[in-house]
Amino acid sequence: MRTSLFSLLLGFIFIVQLSSCEKALNNTVKSYYDKGEFNGSVLAVKNGKTVYDTALGLSNMKKNIKLEKTTPIYIASLSKPFTAASVMILQQKGLLNYEDKASKYIELPAYAQNVSIRQLLNHTSGIKDCESIIFSKKGLTNLDVLSWLNGLDKLQFPSGSRFEYSNSGFIILSLIIEKVSKQSYGTFLSEHIFVPLGMKNTWVYDSSTADKNRATGYSKEKRLDDYSILTTGDGGIYSTPEDLYLFDQALRSFKLINKSNTDLMYTPAKLSDGKISNYGFGWFIEESDRGKTVSHTGGLSGFRAIFWRDLNSNSCIIALTNQGDAFPLADFLKDLKRTLQ
Repeated sequence: MRTSLFSLLLGFIFIVQLSSCEKALNNTVKSYYDKGEFNGSVLAVKNGKTVYDTALGLSNMKKNIKLEKTTPIYIASLSKPFTAASVMILQQKGLLNYEDKASKYIELPAYAQNVSIRQLLNHTSGIKDCESIIFSKKGLTNLDVLSWLNGLDKLQFPSGSRFEYSNSGFIILSLIIEKVSKQSYGTFLSEHIFVPLGMKNTWVYDSSTADKNRATGYSKEKRLDDYSILTTGDGGIYSTPEDLYLFDQALRSFKLINKSNTDLMYTPAKLSDGKISNYGFGWFIEESDRGKTVSHTGGLSGFRAIFWRDLNSNSCIIALTNQGDAFPLADFLKDLKRTLQ
């Protein structure tokens, strides 16, 4: 009898704590919305329990269309964990190895012949980032980036010697995925990740998906600033917080990636001088007294995204916005983490 009463009391305390957390999160998110700093959708999970899940604002400001929790929003570089997961799936199938040279699968400039798949995954390849042309050419494709790389004459630094974020490297990984799987990047992700996990509002943008239901991107001043390029691997994915949470849970339960590869995914790269970076396979990694957390952000045109995951407590924060430069991403995440923890 006493045990039963004690269990009921613990359950009551837990429910009260969750309710208090939900209220605090709602107040925090709404304050950003009220200040015009957040237009988008948010999901927060604490110890495996969803404590906050909402959408605020408009999907299309010109047409006054409400943003729903199921409205796909462009996630920009949050696509990189999906690219890394796809490479790991191919590795598990025995179709490639991390130490393979990328040039084994696709034609690369002479200076990049010895860059490995592992170095592309953890941004230590030395291949120059194509960010400068991403913002200047509408309709930019993976082959455009490859052509641009062919116009250069050297790596930024010897492969493996330092960490330097490179969208180009993940575009090369996308091309390798397509070469090895004999499928487009979008088809491979759909068949091996999105459909199996039930991610019904997640897809890779291309000319055939241009008219699909999705959020339109805007600037702080509410001027049109929509997504307009066609590269994949570095970005290209539209999704929702609820779908991204399905991905989070699949990674925690080894549904997609086996245990050894999961450990590798969350292991920072060791550089040639012995120093350690803060990036594994598609995730930034942070270790503290509280344990290990991994995260990734994304930002392009009128879109910003954050995916923060506490690996020890099964907690996460996912926020997507279609009013990009109005969103103080770092402050928003800091405030939500403080509330969640």
